[in-house]
Amino acid sequence: MPSPTRVLTSRHAQRSDTEIPQLTPLGVLTLLMGAFLPIADFFIVNVALPSISKTLHASGSELELVVAGYGISYASLLVLGGRLGDRYGRRAVFLVGLAAFVVLSLACGLAPGSGFLLAARILQGASAALLVPQVLASFHAGLAGERKVRALAMYGAISGLAAVFGQLAGGFLVTADIAGTQWRPIFLINVPVGVLVAAFTLRLVPDTRSPHPVTVDVPGTMLFAATLTALLVPLTEGQSLGWPGWSWVLLAAVPLLGLVTWRYSARTEQRGGVPLLPPSLLRLPSISRGLAIVLPFAAGFGAFMFIFALTLQQGLHADALRSGVAILPMAVMFLVGSIVSPKVISRYGRGALAGGAVVQIVGLSVLIALVTSQWPHITLPELAAPLALAGAGQSLVFTGLFRAVLVDCPPHQGGVGSGVLITIQQSGLALGVATLGTLFVARSATSVPDAFAAAIGVQIGLVLLLAVGTRGLPRFTASKPTP
Repeated sequence: MPSPTRVLTSRHAQRSDTEIPQLTPLGVLTLLMGAFLPIADFFIVNVALPSISKTLHASGSELELVVAGYGISYASLLVLGGRLGDRYGRRAVFLVGLAAFVVLSLACGLAPGSGFLLAARILQGASAALLVPQVLASFHAGLAGERKVRALAMYGAISGLAAVFGQLAGGFLVTADIAGTQWRPIFLINVPVGVLVAAFTLRLVPDTRSPHPVTVDVPGTMLFAATLTALLVPLTEGQSLGWPGWSWVLLAAVPLLGLVTWRYSARTEQRGGVPLLPPSLLRLPSISRGLAIVLPFAAGFGAFMFIFALTLQQGLHADALRSGVAILPMAVMFLVGSIVSPKVISRYGRGALAGGAVVQIVGLSVLIALVTSQWPHITLPELAAPLALAGAGQSLVFTGLFRAVLVDCPPHQGGVGSGVLITIQQSGLALGVATLGTLFVARSATSVPDAFAAAIGVQIGLVLLLAVGTRGLPRFTASKPTP
């Protein structure tokens, strides 16, 4: 594993975006594998929570924070991670983030108690924020034309695949109980994989940085992190703690913190500075319209993965392995869809996103019908067809959204643009678990099928809005984007 100091100060790799050789296919695959690990880690914990609770005697509130703490620190620092990559070199910051992620994964896997695990998870999320934004920014800098289009599509696909396979792998690893370690391999597996990715990165990925690097916006970072924390912590913890007074105070502070953050950013840009969230970048049509679609879509997806796992484990009393295997049809179709979706999207553009949304709606609707009409006599094979439909539709949406959002982002702001996109995605995942997950938990006390129908019904509404909203995206094809 490379030394962080040596990586950051390496002179051989510090080339501007216009001087570097293009990424090879193996280099693209290496970066995608690096992005896969942190995304999968958000979901891999879902099926392991009962085992963690049993071995570490963790409370329900602590378990929620094990999931949410990772997501909050990850989302809060993603834009900063993109900015650091633009300034100090994307490969360098990628390797530093990967090294920290590996070390902290080891710490999570060896955690002696719930407090230690929570602290390691929060720091692990921060390390992921250094690692992930460099992937999309490197694609912008090291690829062009159709190769960039395919790479961006593959990243969108990897985001969904990592979520689905993370939950699947978590079920296998927990059930395998390797050498009596129970849930710990879900974190320890990151160590050998991370070392392998680092070795390939050093050989296959050229370093890039923005030709116009800017200073790190410390006040903007603190304001942005405070806004996200004030929103996500009470939404995550409020239900389990009975909505104490501090949760309402934090939620009431969110609009004020958001306004202060925006005004600070606008004034900084007016004075010639480059804030963490440049308003001029957020006004670009593809980014402003695309992010408005990414947020609800990610919220629905994050909520579904959480709710589906709870429905099987708590409602049908399935173990971790069955919970993981149940999602396999979605994973398979997501994989197949990810292979064919770049060509479909290149031909039909934003229309492919709307079509994918419709297919997903059909799959989710059939799932609701099955759960409400046949509960509790439901078998995994009966769930396979609607899950496959949902996975196929999601693959088109995931693949297309990442391309649509960044289609008119200037190359020298690739790190910031990528960081903003992934921040909104990650925030959406956490928001979905906190809102629709809370709705499900509250209603499942009386009826699991009704709770499932209510929560997934809201998700269907969000996907329907997405299908309509794609008409507002800039037109794009394999050749040229058209505003």
